[in-house]
Amino acid sequence: MKQTKMLIQTLREVPRDADVVSQQLMMRAGMIQKLAAGIYDYLPLALRSIRKFEQIVREELAKDGCQELLMPTVQPAELWQESTRWSFYGKELLRLKDRKDAEFCLGPTHEEVITDIVRKNVRSYKQLPMNLFQVQTKFRDEIRPRFGLMRGREFIMKDGYSFHVDDADADKGYWEMFNAYKRIFSRLGVKFRPVEADSGAIGGSFTHEFHVLAGSGEDGILSCDSCEYTSNVEKTEAPRIPAVDHGPAQGLSRSHFRTPGITAMEEQAKAFKDDAHDGLPLHQTSKVYWLTAEFPGEGDATRQVAVACVLRGDHELNPVKVKNYLGAADLQPMADGEDFCGAAPGFLGPLPQEGTRHWALHQAPKDALVYLVDRSLEGAVNLTCGANVTECHHFGFDPKRDLPGAVFLDLRMAQEGDLCPRCGKGHFQAFRGIEVGQVFKLGTKYSRKMNCVYVDEHGKENPMVMGCYGIGITRTVAAAIEQNYDADGIVWPWPIAPYQVHLLDLDPGNGEVRGVADGLERDLEAAGFEVLHDDREGLSPGAKFKDADLLGFPLRVMVGSKGLKDGVVELKDRRTKELRKVQPAALVAEVMEARDRILRELEIQGGR
Repeated sequence: MKQTKMLIQTLREVPRDADVVSQQLMMRAGMIQKLAAGIYDYLPLALRSIRKFEQIVREELAKDGCQELLMPTVQPAELWQESTRWSFYGKELLRLKDRKDAEFCLGPTHEEVITDIVRKNVRSYKQLPMNLFQVQTKFRDEIRPRFGLMRGREFIMKDGYSFHVDDADADKGYWEMFNAYKRIFSRLGVKFRPVEADSGAIGGSFTHEFHVLAGSGEDGILSCDSCEYTSNVEKTEAPRIPAVDHGPAQGLSRSHFRTPGITAMEEQAKAFKDDAHDGLPLHQTSKVYWLTAEFPGEGDATRQVAVACVLRGDHELNPVKVKNYLGAADLQPMADGEDFCGAAPGFLGPLPQEGTRHWALHQAPKDALVYLVDRSLEGAVNLTCGANVTECHHFGFDPKRDLPGAVFLDLRMAQEGDLCPRCGKGHFQAFRGIEVGQVFKLGTKYSRKMNCVYVDEHGKENPMVMGCYGIGITRTVAAAIEQNYDADGIVWPWPIAPYQVHLLDLDPGNGEVRGVADGLERDLEAAGFEVLHDDREGLSPGAKFKDADLLGFPLRVMVGSKGLKDGVVELKDRRTKELRKVQPAALVAEVMEARDRILRELEIQGGR
């Protein structure tokens, strides 16, 4: 392919609205351009990479008998209401009405549609298991779309769904897809890890995410250095920590101790003084997170519950654990916590002050206010806590005594160095990752609500057990760049490079050079290589080198009059920067050898 005929406009400067490396490099390389917030045009180079990754996905899924179909992007509200997700999914669901005032949405995912298809077409146990997938555009109305293809509103996704007669068969299908995903990302040639994860709005009984490891990753990953336990930090179980002995329990100090201007936990601990204490260790302090949990009601109505989460002063709250425990549709920090508790920020506590809305709810029915306490405080006494009086704290707080009915559970964010709760031997190591795929075991969450049933060998109807399997196609391409770049530009993994060889004609006005370059292009393409031939005139070799580095194809061939005088052309490996002088007649064999070496290295470097 001649570069003069291809739609490529490279940029020297980094676009002002490009936040992360993949977005910067893809925009500079003329691969994508922004149409609206979170919505991008995929230009020819980007689309070539996208299609290559799609083909890897299709080939690996075919090995497990998966069937491809294509479902509509626009979905009727009735299906979502049938599954009860119409009100549960949240504001990421873009709702719209047609000219007849019927309600629809742009599909962020397709559980409802695929369940409808299967319930209309599959009746007998003899037709199961069945695994169906599509590669299609999705839309999720992200509140803050950013990072280019990493967190856009419109994106290309592979989503697949399996249907089974029972849990045992669903488990088998789950692990088949888990292993298929490992093959897919290994073929991609990136470093990745599968991690235990939270199922989020999709639902389901258990799930794994697949993360491309990159320092720019949004997701924290904790991995045991002794066993195989690896988990998204949102999901990671924190180890049990026995309550620290702080001496005989004392009564709660209702007279407070004054902490004017002190809101930080460390300063609060140092500020406490009495006859027995000149400051306290940080783990003897406590803090409260006031949250509002939202639950679906009848129709479009919602029900709100105030939630107090109490933790040690040196621990941080994991809101995903809270949301999952409560089964809430949404969970947000309380917008008016100061008014609710009657004190300024930094002095809020779990114990109500008379005359406040907190006090009123504390006296109300139990489902209006929930107290949750991290299990590391079960049995703890003599703690400090906010007094719900500005510039004051209590001493002597005993969560079990002072919050009757409180639930003790794992609320905290696990962290690097924590003892692994699975093996009890290793400790957590921290990584950053970009989530590019996820597998779910859905169970009968959708099939029961939508009456997706099969008839067994005894003539009895049973709900199908479902699995769900997604890969962010465009996000994975961007994640591969986040892991593979240098100061000069992209360093493409061979399997998804838009082109494999960048052939540079350094003297396009020289007939001999042009003739050799054209001949090498033909020979390489005849040998099965994808070649972009930079035949542009009016550019210096240096300018062509800069563009070639930016585009980042695995191999570069340079043809110039100076080299041809010595009977050679130059072959350069983009990743290692190794430069070799090769006779034109031997170039195809040298490129084949370089390709084989690169692919061997990718196999070694692939994720576990």
